[in-house]
Amino acid sequence: MRLGPPDLRQESENFYVGHALDFALQGLLVQARLELQYKARHLPRDEHALETRASDAIRAFASTLPRIRSLLDSDILAAYHGDPAAGSVDEVLLCYPGILVMIHHRVAHELYRLGLPLLARIVAELAHGETGIDIHPGARIGSGFFIDHGTGVVIGETAIIGNHVRIYQAVTLGSKRFPRDAEGHLEKGVARHPIVEDDVVIYAGATILGRVTLGRGAVIGGNVWLTHDVAPGASITQALTQSGDAGARTPAAQIEQLAP
Repeated sequence: MRLGPPDLRQESENFYVGHALDFALQGLLVQARLELQYKARHLPRDEHALETRASDAIRAFASTLPRIRSLLDSDILAAYHGDPAAGSVDEVLLCYPGILVMIHHRVAHELYRLGLPLLARIVAELAHGETGIDIHPGARIGSGFFIDHGTGVVIGETAIIGNHVRIYQAVTLGSKRFPRDAEGHLEKGVARHPIVEDDVVIYAGATILGRVTLGRGAVIGGNVWLTHDVAPGASITQALTQSGDAGARTPAAQIEQLAP
């Protein structure tokens, strides 16, 4: 009622929601059918089988909407409680790029999981183009996820992120190397991105590469380059070295792991 069309009345709210959902799901069914037709273009055409697969996929997607809503509620609350500049949950919902991208990602991930990767990627790229945050729809992200500021964040396809994780702008959860098969082709679907456990914080500019695990409650400092596991509760920061001339402290090439 606060964010809907100005002529919406409370007595017609349920009708409006039902109509909007029906319109959206029918449109999504058309797109699912097109993707499945494209994927089966070299096979004998079976319209009934394609229609059944598309209908089953969209029906399954619709059944996930309450869970998606619950996850998004947790993301919005995480942003509101995690940012002292947030004046209200409505401000977070309407203005924060990290929330916009998570609305898209929560939807895209379910489409990806249901065998509609092209539709999922299109949904993800709509948010990527608007926010500068690039989350592959295959990434698995738990509840209460908060991306603060957001521009330049990259999260790869096989990344796994736990609950109540907070990351800042320009963070990369990427791949360290790209395995190839015997013929030299890139192998698809190989687990190659980080696992981030619950309650981890990753500060701006950090780059974490490969199938490494950041243990629960770990804190990763800004601009760190990380390619190894981090113990639960540990802090990682850039090591500093003493400059010979001016006595200034400058970042070293390595990092140091501090006690929790």
